[in-house]
Amino acid sequence: EGILQSEIQAFQFQTYRDQQSKSPKKLITESRRHRRRLTMPIYSTQIVRLDGLMLSASIENSPNDDTITNLKNQQRTLVRKMNNTSEPRAAIESGDYKLHYYRHEDLIFFAITERSFPKELAAMYLDDVSAEFLSTHRDVDYRSGTLRPYAFNDFDTFMQRTKKSYENPRASNNLDKVQAQLKETTQIMSKNLEDLLYRGDSLDRMGQMSSDLRESSKKYKRAAVRINWELLLKQYGPFAALGTIILIFIIWRFW
Repeated sequence: EGILQSEIQAFQFQTYRDQQSKSPKKLITESRRHRRRLTMPIYSTQIVRLDGLMLSASIENSPNDDTITNLKNQQRTLVRKMNNTSEPRAAIESGDYKLHYYRHEDLIFFAITERSFPKELAAMYLDDVSAEFLSTHRDVDYRSGTLRPYAFNDFDTFMQRTKKSYENPRASNNLDKVQAQLKETTQIMSKNLEDLLYRGDSLDRMGQMSSDLRESSKKYKRAAVRINWELLLKQYGPFAALGTIILIFIIWRFW
């Protein structure tokens, strides 16, 4: 027991020395990494008009300002490619990060997260943000040409408070949210940002493809119902016809 106690004390002393030998910057970095293992931060939330005007943006919470800045620059390029026929939802991958968006009429709600952040949970976060924004500013014409950039930056208070409740995907309430979202019929398109920006891919084309797939699915369902009826008719039709003839004969003979 005395030997074990000595080993524990030696280990604690070595751990203390290791901590003391690390620079404050390194300790801060490790602390941030530990926090990121426990949570998946939502690094940025933005509300942008379809013409590119920034209406509101959250205070940044990013591990690498250069990376996030570059991603937001690419986001601006993406907005210029969007219109009213673009896919209403998407989760777009770029390196270690994911850019989520929800388009409602002339507004686009963006969120930047780690790549592993569940896209269903991000979609629900953006749903909450959009619902609150549209409710809070329902009397304001956000399409007005007189609006200045960041005209609704006071909305950041709500975004900061809301995103904290979504930053732990493993929390039981968030797992329930993901399960609920998976049961919805809404599809969240997944794409690569480089494909959209540099390889000629289009959100519009993907939106048309999604519409075509949904229409094809409806046609397939109708065809399946028709085929089932035809099979039933072939299988039981002769018996039904014979029964009808017998019934008519009985009625004619004994009525």
